[in-house]
Amino acid sequence: MATPRHQLTIVEVCDELSISRRTFYEWRAKKRAPRCIKLPNGEIRIRRMDLDNWLDTCEEAA
Repeated sequence: MATPRHQLTIVEVCDELSISRRTFYEWRAKKRAPRCIKLPNGEIRIRRMDLDNWLDTCEEAA
């Protein structure tokens, strides 16, 4: 059994949210995306916990 990954790539986040990379980067530029980690090689990762917390803030009251 594989261990769960705690850091997601932008591709994985975009797939999960059904959005394009362009949309993700637009949200990031507008400070509307989940918190990101910029690695020394320039790649970006999103912690699973940060994505889940961010999604919680997007909920609307019914």
